[in-house]
Amino acid sequence: MIFDGHIFDGHNDLLTRLWLSNADDPVHDFIYGTLPGHLDLPRCRQAEWMGGLFSIFLPPFNYVKSNHPDKLANASSLDSGADFTPQQIIDICRAQLQLAQQLQERSNGQIKICTTLAQIQTCIQNQQFAIVLHLEGAEAFAIDPELLDEFYEAGLRSIGLLWNRKTKFGDGLNVPFPHSPDTGTGLTNDGKDFIEKCAKKRMVIDVSHMNERAFWDTAKIIDQPIVATHSNAHALCAQARNLTDEQLRAIKESNGMVGVNFDVAFLRSDGKRDTHTSLDVIVEHLAYLVEHLGDNHVGFGSDFDGCLLPDDLAGVSDIDKLIERMQQRHFSDTLIEKIMAKNWFRVLDKIWQ
Repeated sequence: MIFDGHIFDGHNDLLTRLWLSNADDPVHDFIYGTLPGHLDLPRCRQAEWMGGLFSIFLPPFNYVKSNHPDKLANASSLDSGADFTPQQIIDICRAQLQLAQQLQERSNGQIKICTTLAQIQTCIQNQQFAIVLHLEGAEAFAIDPELLDEFYEAGLRSIGLLWNRKTKFGDGLNVPFPHSPDTGTGLTNDGKDFIEKCAKKRMVIDVSHMNERAFWDTAKIIDQPIVATHSNAHALCAQARNLTDEQLRAIKESNGMVGVNFDVAFLRSDGKRDTHTSLDVIVEHLAYLVEHLGDNHVGFGSDFDGCLLPDDLAGVSDIDKLIERMQQRHFSDTLIEKIMAKNWFRVLDKIWQ
């Protein structure tokens, strides 16, 4: 398998940042490195960050209304009441899908939307940037399940059915720290049916935002590796979104994967949103997950452009600092290579084949 030190990430929110941007041409700014944030193409190239799972995500309504009210006006409905309209939800997801397509179309061959491991490997060979499309929170598909075929045809290959909000697919996961993952009911019948539909398409099923009952419902339904694209160890940080040892055992038994989230609130033992957080805490979560899952089941799930990072990790350009901490912790070169990319390649190939 081609590698040569490149990094592949399990989760970022670049597409949502581009959609929220007030820049005249955020796609241009990403490609040419003039857009603020954790990621842009020149910095990714410099860091040998060759791609990952790129999330299409519906931000909280109150955040959009307060900070980006023009985005509501640009949706098909001008309603700016207490929540998004169903059509706005669909339009926002389509808009982010179109931004991914524009990144590919306007990059002069530098960026490619990938749907197979072979395509990702070809991108590495050709020094291209690989985008795997992911949907974080399937509210739009709960409104119109037929959208799945449309988005799949456009390249969607990974889906997280739930986020913090309750939908007809199941409860969200939104409780104060500290808390166990047991926060509500599991998947509804509609949610279970939809998981089966996605699994038949050999899509990655992401459990990162599922409560515990929905996690176990999913584990019973799917016959493929269980993947948490951006979650950490609950034993080290008791956020409800982090994974218990029992959940980790199930992921290991399924030959699955966990991507470590760099957000300080999901790393720190006190759960605080405090950027004065050592990179050693990320390494602690990596080491804990390796101990419980094994060398082949842990990677990065940074949550870049959607999280609050430690001061020493201002963005993708600082990823070498984290690699150095892993080396200081006596992670072997082989293990570091697996965490940086090879483990993601393994699980994606297993699911997509």
